Amino acid sequence: MTRPSLHCALAATLMLLGGLAGCSERQDGPVVVSVIGTTKQLADPLHDPLSAAGKLMLESTAQGLVAFDARGDVMPALAQRWIVQDDGRSYIFRLRRARWANGAKIEAADVTALLRNRIATNLLLDSHGDLAAIQDVSSMTGEVLELQLSVPRPYLLQMLAQPQMAITRRDGGTGPYRKERRGAAWFLRPVVDDAEAEAAIPAWENRVLRAERGAMAIARFKLGLASLVLGGRYQDLPLVNRADIPNRAVRVDPVQGLFGLAVVGRSDFLNDRAVRAALNSAIDRERLPNAFSLGGWTVTDRIVPQILDLPREPTAPEWSALSVDDRRVSAQATIAQWRAANGAIPPLRIAMPLGSGSRLLFTLIAQDFARIGVPSRQVPPNADADLRLIDEVAAYDSALWYLGRVSCARKVHCDAAAQEKLIEAELATAVDAVQGRIAEAEALTVAHNGYFPLGAPIRWSLVDRALNGFAPSTRARHPLNQLFRTTN
Repeated sequence: MTRPSLHCALAATLMLLGGLAGCSERQDGPVVVSVIGTTKQLADPLHDPLSAAGKLMLESTAQGLVAFDARGDVMPALAQRWIVQDDGRSYIFRLRRARWANGAKIEAADVTALLRNRIATNLLLDSHGDLAAIQDVSSMTGEVLELQLSVPRPYLLQMLAQPQMAITRRDGGTGPYRKERRGAAWFLRPVVDDAEAEAAIPAWENRVLRAERGAMAIARFKLGLASLVLGGRYQDLPLVNRADIPNRAVRVDPVQGLFGLAVVGRSDFLNDRAVRAALNSAIDRERLPNAFSLGGWTVTDRIVPQILDLPREPTAPEWSALSVDDRRVSAQATIAQWRAANGAIPPLRIAMPLGSGSRLLFTLIAQDFARIGVPSRQVPPNADADLRLIDEVAAYDSALWYLGRVSCARKVHCDAAAQEKLIEAELATAVDAVQGRIAEAEALTVAHNGYFPLGAPIRWSLVDRALNGFAPSTRARHPLNQLFRTTN
């Protein structure tokens, strides 16, 4: 989309909401929140718990044993405290006093059954995944339960704070809010102990939550019809830049994770190891921040961004020290050699989400590929593809998370030996053995070139200056119950 047409799209959205411009959000009323997503994600968050809307609804109405605070650190939630025993193989949680939506007391046996279900559901996706180390969940008393691990997991609490570990039933979750559908939006009211306390809740402690397209959310904020927009990603960032939103209102989260292209096709072209390396090396990552007008955005050619639990610095690809011009000369030669031996190269199908940011990103990537003689075209995110964009914030601080997301188990073009090393790392008990296997898996994965890193994920929010308690989050999580409004 060209710059004039972007202006037109935003103008049309503003006109659609223009009739409401005189009905700006009341400063003494509920805080109005727009999250970029779909109404289905809010209505059925467990169906899509990794979406911004699904995460927000789950952390608002169905917290887990622990949660992330406004800065992304682990804090108590349904569990008021815990102890770690047996060298990190036993976690014992004491539940706080809480009730289900129907008034029944939440018992450890209820939570145990729900946790077992959540773990089993997640392991269906990847039997050697994040939660495979949890050997058993058992209730010890009515308020105490234990998680037993086969091997220590220092980041277990971060795993338990993920939205897919929310404790909820069909009739509702564990708070901190109860939800009520009101037309296209949801009304969230804080959970309190008794009717007298509920009646005394100030109006501003309630929340009105709706999910909508990025353009609509930005327009609503600009017109003063919402105090907060959450769930911003790269694909809607150009709209923010063109909507004349004050810089102070735009908050970018300092997240780490994966933002890059995974090789998911199995053509003869992509099965060639040298071809994958050529494609990866041809991308000019350094021009991405300027293209998105996002200062401070970290671009990278590494899969794992920091040492984390590696015993050394993350592996750089073999071409990393070369200039982009030298990389392209080498890549052109590789592609020309493949074409001479095999014939014409069909356009690579690159799957990305909809949005002006995706069109911009695709244009930049397509130009880089064209320079080495490889045609490409953009396809919808769920279409058959050769390359698929991965855009995920790291759930926990381990190289295992990064490598697991671009492994054979996730249907990414992979090195079978690297997958074996990952499994060995998951099963190892000694720290040196774990780190050694992770390091081997990481080096093999980088050499395989089945994933082309671009940079850190982009996560942004729009925050009204009268709204306090919002903080930059390393997990892009912004609990609504930690916000408060400054009134005149």
